[in-house]
Amino acid sequence: MGYQRINIIGGWIAFLISLVVYSITVEPTASFWDCGEFIATAYKLEVPHPPGAPFFLLIGRLFSMIAGDDVTQIAYWVNMLSVLSSAFTILFLFWTITHLAKRILKPKKGEETTGELIAIIGSGAVGALAFTFSDSFWFSAVEAEVYAMSSFFTAFVFWAILKWETLEDESLRTRWLLLIAYMMGLSIGVHLLNLVTIPAMALIVYFNYNDSPTKKGIITTLVIAGAVILIVMIGVIPGLASVAGGFEIFFVNNIGLPFGSGVIVFGLLFVGSLVYGIFYSIKKQKLILNTVLLGFTFIMIGYTSYAIVLIRSNYDTPIDENNPEDIMTYVSYLKREQYGNRPLFKGQYYTAELTDQKKGDPIYMKGESKYEIKDYKVDYIYDPKHTTIFPRMYSKSPDGNHQRIYQQITGLKPGQKPSFADNIQYLFVRQLGHMYYRYFMWNFSGRASDIQDADWVGLNDAFKKLPPELANNAGRNVYYMLPLLLGIIGILFQYKFDPKYFAVTVLLFFLTGIALVVYLNAPPVEPRERDYIYAGSYYAFAIWIGFAVLALYKGIGQLTKEKKLSAAIAAILCMGVPVLMASENWDDHDRSNRYFSIEAAKNYLDSCAPNAILFTGGDNDTFPLWYAQEVEGHRTDVRVIVLSYFNTDWYIEQMTRQAYQSEALPFGLSLENYQQGGLNDYLPVIEDQNIKGAINAKLYLNLIKREHPGLRVPTAVSAYNRVPAKSMFVNVDQSQFSELNILPTETDELSQHLTDKLVWRITGSGLEKKDLAIIDLIVNTEWKRPIYFNTTSINSINFDLRQHVVQEGLTYRLMPIKNPGGGGYLINNEVMYDNLMNNFHWKELNNPSVYYSEDYRSFCTNHRSAFNALAQSLINAGEIEKAKNVLLKCLEVMPDASIPYDIFNVQQISLLLEVGERDLALDIAEKAGTRAEEWLGFVLDEGGSTAGRNGLQQRLLTLNEIVRAFRAAGETELAAQYEQVFRQYYGRS
Repeated sequence: MGYQRINIIGGWIAFLISLVVYSITVEPTASFWDCGEFIATAYKLEVPHPPGAPFFLLIGRLFSMIAGDDVTQIAYWVNMLSVLSSAFTILFLFWTITHLAKRILKPKKGEETTGELIAIIGSGAVGALAFTFSDSFWFSAVEAEVYAMSSFFTAFVFWAILKWETLEDESLRTRWLLLIAYMMGLSIGVHLLNLVTIPAMALIVYFNYNDSPTKKGIITTLVIAGAVILIVMIGVIPGLASVAGGFEIFFVNNIGLPFGSGVIVFGLLFVGSLVYGIFYSIKKQKLILNTVLLGFTFIMIGYTSYAIVLIRSNYDTPIDENNPEDIMTYVSYLKREQYGNRPLFKGQYYTAELTDQKKGDPIYMKGESKYEIKDYKVDYIYDPKHTTIFPRMYSKSPDGNHQRIYQQITGLKPGQKPSFADNIQYLFVRQLGHMYYRYFMWNFSGRASDIQDADWVGLNDAFKKLPPELANNAGRNVYYMLPLLLGIIGILFQYKFDPKYFAVTVLLFFLTGIALVVYLNAPPVEPRERDYIYAGSYYAFAIWIGFAVLALYKGIGQLTKEKKLSAAIAAILCMGVPVLMASENWDDHDRSNRYFSIEAAKNYLDSCAPNAILFTGGDNDTFPLWYAQEVEGHRTDVRVIVLSYFNTDWYIEQMTRQAYQSEALPFGLSLENYQQGGLNDYLPVIEDQNIKGAINAKLYLNLIKREHPGLRVPTAVSAYNRVPAKSMFVNVDQSQFSELNILPTETDELSQHLTDKLVWRITGSGLEKKDLAIIDLIVNTEWKRPIYFNTTSINSINFDLRQHVVQEGLTYRLMPIKNPGGGGYLINNEVMYDNLMNNFHWKELNNPSVYYSEDYRSFCTNHRSAFNALAQSLINAGEIEKAKNVLLKCLEVMPDASIPYDIFNVQQISLLLEVGERDLALDIAEKAGTRAEEWLGFVLDEGGSTAGRNGLQQRLLTLNEIVRAFRAAGETELAAQYEQVFRQYYGRS
């Protein structure tokens, strides 16, 4: 059997290994974060967040069809798209490594020795399997996100350019270049990461046509490659649509033609010019021009997947983010304008004050017969003394957290202007260090835990004695730096024996890693770890890991003439590294039987009464709910409203339409009142001295609707309406509630808190559009539609409703009640008891063999908190037996074996003592107290780690809570025992 056949079989074996591993460990439903959104929008071809991923959604839709009529299997099959994409990535990585390895060993074609064969195939296997079992790539391989498919395109085009160089027939070479261009075009419909491979591929083309490369030639090649990236990223993706938008404005507004005429004219001119150019190049025999134009054409063919965005948006799908249904909104969608811009080449420091605002380009909207200007973009002018080139320290968060991190890293004092040296220090310490190097070392040295901001593990940390809570953390993966060592060996080996392609690999590694960090210019805090973004650089490093086999083969070959033996020894020794990575990473990458992301989503929906309105805040309390409704059809009567989107006119307009069983929302204000760029984007509080106390919200809305000039406040760019008082109220007509049957009975404790007026105070300096829309709904639903908030949303609005809400599960219902107390929420014991005990979903949550990562564990704490609140309320109401049942249910569905005890379980100690479950209380105290003591000992006695220090206060709180519980229950000996431990560590913290 010849090399070619063995190489093909070896690649497919690597493919099968990865396919089996990922299929076994794939998540059976929608994961947290964007996965729920992507599965829902793939299943029904809806419009996800900008800039979309239309090709991913189209293929995801095909995979969803495999589920047939079983909607619970749709998520699994869309997840399998990532599994298959990742397995194909490994296939092409294997063939990439063997191709480059063969370049180094230079065996004669068809005359490869057995030793050379083993070394080459071994290098491919070691490198490919090391990447298979790497932390970040495995993470993306088992969930429905775009990064697995993006990695496939990266692997394919890089392998394809290597395949190209083996061809001698120029016509065949041209066809492969066109295939690469087409795949590049398709990849745009998944993610733009694939484009950064262009310079590396350009170098390969240059080296193939130049036996003696020059610095000038290399620089010219890289400049051209960079220009190609810019042309695609700026000129093609948003650029063509922007030009089409200009044509549309001219033909509709200036000439008076119908909507769409400008786009049609531009399309005809563009396609006609392209066709003419191709025919011209053929006629004049201009081969390079012909190849370039055909390549551009194939990129455009691949890019046409984006047409699905416009098509589906015009069908007004339930998920229709940004509503990109005409060329103007489509351009905004492609440019991701809703997310704003990060300064790259020049911009402000975080200390810069805003000195001026200037009116920018107009923003158009579709009118009755022409496009109308609805707003202008705003150009912000900052104090020039606090601006710089290449700004890194630019972000200013409302809570001051970003500023504090800048100051911690640089030693700056509050308000002190950073120097350029501080700027660069932040780049190296935070952006390149914490946000890239740490991730890189996770993959090739080891990871301390799955806790946010976990450090990497070096040799010293690998052998350090840890508290069991950290040592047994499934996310702790220790590789003893062996993958890193192999990679370094491979780097040195390729540099020595193939410097040309070493430059190619380095460039690929740099562009998909460090260059990406610089381009993204991330703020100091992200909502979650972003290691998966840089998988391309880990891919390049895996090539070097494979080359370590060749290096050892050469080295051992110096000691023995048995080439087969030296190759076998090298391959076997190096193969131990991916085996080690697989064994370490399996437990925290096995997502089988994990359902709680969607179970929790259903619990949020089931906390709501029929036909309810539910306000949510972040990704994790929204996207899983979308999935549950859109895919599994669960509680489609509940209207889920994302607060961050509620600041936009397009989203409010969508809320005026029926969605499944949810009726349109009854806004009192018109869509014109909510129009972007109008008077109500932001409403500052400017108190009127003639107004004493709160204003009537209903009357205020009437003034807004009439655009009363007395509310108007001019600014440098436009004008805004104001709020003339700090407080508002809504009168409550309790007589109407008897018909609606929503008030508590006279025997219910809640009946004591009924009120005839809802009063709230504005907590900030003004109201945002979302706040105005919520007030509009409070006034105009007239209590006929239940209004609910989750924890995130109730704390995200700019006025305080907390004294007027009642907890009925995981959500808080707005009711005509007033909580006289300052702490906690009022609870509807009957409804909440039924929800927690009978209606909520807990599939596999009590299974200790299922891995629950930190984001899942945090959602469990939300549920435990709800159990505690209900139990305390029942105890206060004298319903001890019910309270006992609630606590036992909590411990049954979320036992310590699957979801380790946290602070909310510690708070259950006093509750358990009150309901007579002393043994359970002692068990929680013993386990939680021991873990806290071990953790504190590790941090304060052993020096600990960053993750350990971050948990220090929480462990002290645990011990203090145990002391408080036992002391309140009269258990003085136990209280003294735990107090002694607490005082031992508290004084040293």
